[in-house]
Amino acid sequence: MATLKEIRNRIKSVKSTRQITKAMEMVAAAKLRRAQQRVSEARPYADRMNEMLESLAAGSSGDISHPYFESRTVKKRTLVIAVSDRGLCGSFNSRLLRESDEWLAKHSDCEVELVVVGKRALAYYSSRSFPIAASYVDWSGGLDYEKAKSLVSFLTRRFVSGETDSVNIMYAHFVSTAKNVVTNETYLPIENPTSDTASASDSSSETKSARKEYIFEPNPEDIYASLLPSYALTRMLTALLDSFASEHSARMVAMNTATIAAGDMIDDLTTTYNKARQEKITKELLEIVSGAEALNA
Repeated sequence: MATLKEIRNRIKSVKSTRQITKAMEMVAAAKLRRAQQRVSEARPYADRMNEMLESLAAGSSGDISHPYFESRTVKKRTLVIAVSDRGLCGSFNSRLLRESDEWLAKHSDCEVELVVVGKRALAYYSSRSFPIAASYVDWSGGLDYEKAKSLVSFLTRRFVSGETDSVNIMYAHFVSTAKNVVTNETYLPIENPTSDTASASDSSSETKSARKEYIFEPNPEDIYASLLPSYALTRMLTALLDSFASEHSARMVAMNTATIAAGDMIDDLTTTYNKARQEKITKELLEIVSGAEALNA
């Protein structure tokens, strides 16, 4: 059985750990609030971009040609996997990496390359056989706009040049503080929002009539050429913001769980300490009583 000193030292150590996890929980909560705000600001903008594409499709005649719409036989795929730079966020990274492994196994019939976002993915796949085309790390748990632009430029350049035929992005979609969902989206090619599909996706006659009132200058095709790069960047920014918010949420929950567990351990150790201390006092009293009786005998 551990001595009283060892138990006291253990209690002291666990209390120090609890202070650390509590501080990390508070930091993660503060970062989460900022990340939630940025997500809530970005999503309406992304939705509006989708509406603009549909409006252009409704106002144009026939199919619109653009390199981002080019659908071809897939001989090579690119998977962008977005995880965190740091750990201590529960199962956040492991779930994403497990899903990415399953996706890679499912598409083993063609050539596959990886673009990793976050140090955890880089460390995980560096020791595996899948080629890493590029890595983007050191985000500090927040969005780096220039780094995101570089990532989008890299992906679109490879797709347009034919170095890859399909680009998917896998990330954690932020739903709430307690929930995030692993999401795998086709990033490129972008689904061509032709007039038929755009009209079919909108069942509101009022919206259809409103679209007819738009006037496009110079024409929808030229507007697509300037709009789609911004659309591609917006989609990537939204995915990254979701990922960062999910990371902070997962870390806050993990640190809260660790803080509670530390408190429970302190309670158990305190109970053990009190029992051991009581046993020691009882033993000493018995020795004193026994010695006194021996002297009186």
